[in-house]
Amino acid sequence: MQSKREMHSANKPHGVNKKKIISVLAALLLLTGSVLTAKTIPAAGGDAAETMFSSGDTLYFWYADDSLTEYLTNAAAAYYEEKGTHVIPILHSGLEYLEEINDASVHPSEDSQQMPDLYIVSNDSLEKAYLSGLAASIKDEAGLCTDSNFPQTALDAVSYQGKYVGYPFYYETSALLYNKTYMDQTEMEVPETIDGILAFADAYDAPEQVEAVFKWDVSDIFYNYYFTGNYMIVGGEAGDDPQQIDIDNEQTKECLQIYQNLNQFFSIDTKEVTYDSVLQDFIDGKIVMAVATSDAAARIEEAKAAGQFAYEYGIAKMPDLTDSLKGRSLSVTSAIAVNGYSEKSEAANDFASFLIRKHTDELYAKTGKLASRSGVAYENPNLTAYSDEYKASISMPKMLGTSNFWVRLEICFSRIWQGEDVESLLHELAEQIAKQLI
Repeated sequence: MQSKREMHSANKPHGVNKKKIISVLAALLLLTGSVLTAKTIPAAGGDAAETMFSSGDTLYFWYADDSLTEYLTNAAAAYYEEKGTHVIPILHSGLEYLEEINDASVHPSEDSQQMPDLYIVSNDSLEKAYLSGLAASIKDEAGLCTDSNFPQTALDAVSYQGKYVGYPFYYETSALLYNKTYMDQTEMEVPETIDGILAFADAYDAPEQVEAVFKWDVSDIFYNYYFTGNYMIVGGEAGDDPQQIDIDNEQTKECLQIYQNLNQFFSIDTKEVTYDSVLQDFIDGKIVMAVATSDAAARIEEAKAAGQFAYEYGIAKMPDLTDSLKGRSLSVTSAIAVNGYSEKSEAANDFASFLIRKHTDELYAKTGKLASRSGVAYENPNLTAYSDEYKASISMPKMLGTSNFWVRLEICFSRIWQGEDVESLLHELAEQIAKQLI
């Protein structure tokens, strides 16, 4: 997980030059037996690329995370073998991902990139994509988008004004990471509330190497949001209703007061702590419990294999705050959207459906991404906790009027952590957002 995590840039790649575009001509795997992983699509409408194929339709599929390259290459090859349709995944970098999709779709020219017929996009961008004509209502002929195939969180994430405007693909959320070796030595249960963590800290006779009982990146809203997620309403469950806004309420104030009081117990310096430092401290045995996203499991397993993690670990749902105040984590869902400007929407819908029906079981093993679809089994049983957390989480809102809400909320949390008045800061935040939504 990067700084500010995928909630801020769910479709930005890692370590890719801004000008670089990688096309994976997956169908050629079948025609030549060669693996082509870095061929640039011609700028003039893709005609040159399409002449490489003797038959069949061609779809262009944009994505922005290099970890998906091998997975999409294999899926595209399998789809060509089954349907005879060529899918060309294009790894597209750039800070303005959706704007570049718009430019390629609305203003095609010799200098523009091949327009995507479908693409991966973070759920918080779906209102913007839909209103721009870049995300059409899906044609779910296979009947995939039901609560028998997805948790309601996933369906809400891709819903806009009562319509599904994307297919839920994969997600990120946070859960409670704990050192099972330490917990077993105490013969105590994993705490189910923040109050329980505080009681554990009071009673725990920590080994010499342990520096903290509980730690998280207090500078990042993705890890902080669960303190208020159950009571701070921003757009309702689907995050698309400007009439459902309730930021400044008594329960949220109580939760933020609990959050502020934790600074007295754990004294985490917002200027020093990062997500990576927290996870490394956990691997080094310096922390008993931490808040972590799904990448933690893979990093810990790698450390174990290298002989750098000498413990057993577990992952559990995030605790509530108290017996009466519930916590609720934030989640971000990456969706497959069908471009409203594409003339191949039927084929694009079919490939999106194909990915979800036949290829999500291997998604984590090949990409490290957790599939939004229900019932996916993982070799590492600890990952089940993220599935449970995702089901109970609240999705990022997709309203354009709340696009800077996370920045403002992060500032609010930071000031509260430093001891400023909860009530006045929450009231200030509510007024700022209300003005934006007028």
